[in-house]
Amino acid sequence: MECDSAHLLLIQRFFADHIEASAQILEDLDQDDASRVLQSLPPETAVRALKNLQISYAAELLKNANEAFLADVAVRLDPQWAAAVLMHLGTEAQARIAAHLPDKLKERVRELLEYPEGSVGRIMSTEFLSFREDLTAQEAIERIRQLSKKKYPLSYAYVVDGGQHLIGVLNMRDLMLAQPEKVLGDIIRRDVFALHCFMDRLEAAGELSKRKYFAAPVVDGENRLLGIIKAERMIQGIQDDVSGNLQRMFGAGKEERAFSTLKFSLSKRLPWLHVNLATAFLAAFVVAMFEGVIAKLTILAVFLPVVAGQGGNAGAQSLAVVMRGIVMREIPEGKRLALVMKEARLGAINGIVIGVVTAAVAWVWYGNPYLGLVIGLGMLINLVCAGISGSSIPLLMKKIGIDPAQSSSIILTTVTDVVGFVAFLGLAVLFQDYLV
Repeated sequence: MECDSAHLLLIQRFFADHIEASAQILEDLDQDDASRVLQSLPPETAVRALKNLQISYAAELLKNANEAFLADVAVRLDPQWAAAVLMHLGTEAQARIAAHLPDKLKERVRELLEYPEGSVGRIMSTEFLSFREDLTAQEAIERIRQLSKKKYPLSYAYVVDGGQHLIGVLNMRDLMLAQPEKVLGDIIRRDVFALHCFMDRLEAAGELSKRKYFAAPVVDGENRLLGIIKAERMIQGIQDDVSGNLQRMFGAGKEERAFSTLKFSLSKRLPWLHVNLATAFLAAFVVAMFEGVIAKLTILAVFLPVVAGQGGNAGAQSLAVVMRGIVMREIPEGKRLALVMKEARLGAINGIVIGVVTAAVAWVWYGNPYLGLVIGLGMLINLVCAGISGSSIPLLMKKIGIDPAQSSSIILTTVTDVVGFVAFLGLAVLFQDYLV
């Protein structure tokens, strides 16, 4: 398709003024012709056109684009759309396009592509059929005929707006019976069930089972259509997850099997045993520092597990909430300090309540109000620290590029044990004359 300057200017002007209609025409062209037309447009117009194309077709056009065009377009993409496009491409094509993304955008796209383990996003398929709501029934039928030659799944078709937001599902019977000129927005069923890409697979499987669906669309937090999930694929994923999670609960690698070699099993288990051993020795060292007061007041040893256990549980609660927030992208960078302070206040309130209860039990049990005061204050200090640690450790780990899911719980346990022992035994030293 050769275009002189006048024709080229006309095409560019038409795309600029009628972007949705232009994108529709672009989809009807042969892929090579569509690619040449797209690359002849100014970068801003090309990006607008790409966003109005079916996401899989846009991915194909970008995959075959030249380096200069990719360099101009890549810097103008928004993270969500770029991530959706890359999901439709192979590793080699992904790397080629990602090489042109600015570092900050690349990092954001990488985060969006890394769905948490056990989530629906990990097992969804990006091969789905979607149309814009302003397409007519006749145009949709023609498009389905064309796409059927490319082996697209045609069981369900979804309808999206210009921003790829899911607005409805297209029933094939309704489409076939509709008047040819009727737009899809008037035909679709808008009460559409969708799964969030971060939803746990077990929860998602339950939702699909209740509705008797064999497939469902997958969306992000802004209801953009990302893919589809099939029930059979989810069942397989859950089976894999259950066995893997069971092993990781007890410190074994999820890759390990019953008859894995001895060397392989040791390589998966020994490192974690060494880490746990190091943290146990650190806690033991802290207790040893107060060996004198413990020998003098043996009753203190009875309450050491209580202080450590409550601190660990409170910290784990904060850690779970923050980890979910990180996974679900719910924690903006500017609100991290506010989150830590909120967890600290929550820890203080919990510490006061639990501290009073523990103090009362200790007082009644051993008849010494000062013992109750020491254990109560120790509990308060440890629960405040647990709230701060449980919220700040995963945020800090993520900031420095370490996977918070792997390291946070070990560090948290060490911090709450050490702080709990130091607070409780340190207060016991101060009040030892009243505890005898």
